[in-house]
Amino acid sequence: MTRKIEKPDTEWRAQLSDMQYHVTREKGTERAFTGEYWNVWDKGAYNCVCCGAPLFRSEHKFDAGCGWPSFWTAAEPDNVESAIDRSHFMVRTEVLCQQCGAHLGHVFEDGPQPTGLRYCINSASIKLEKDRD
Repeated sequence: MTRKIEKPDTEWRAQLSDMQYHVTREKGTERAFTGEYWNVWDKGAYNCVCCGAPLFRSEHKFDAGCGWPSFWTAAEPDNVESAIDRSHFMVRTEVLCQQCGAHLGHVFEDGPQPTGLRYCINSASIKLEKDRD
């Protein structure tokens, strides 16, 4: 699948904080229980911090106890893609923004029903757009 948004590295660095850049462009991970959204329960949409694509919704968020925002489904499945991640002597399923290729986190098969999935997402890769009441 062809990416829709491509920018030179210098533009990503200018647009993102150091942590956002490390997570989204270098496939980094923030420490557990330190990200902005791991314990936030406001209603709204979680969009890609790089390109603004809608990715997750607050009504799909749950407390997995892992220290990262966790969702049992993507709000816009076409905006999220996966890839095999063989880093750190493990095999995991990486989650990426389909529109810009940003690393978001990983998805595991230990989540709640109805999907049984746990999208374990770095706060640095998303931005909450709160619902207006």
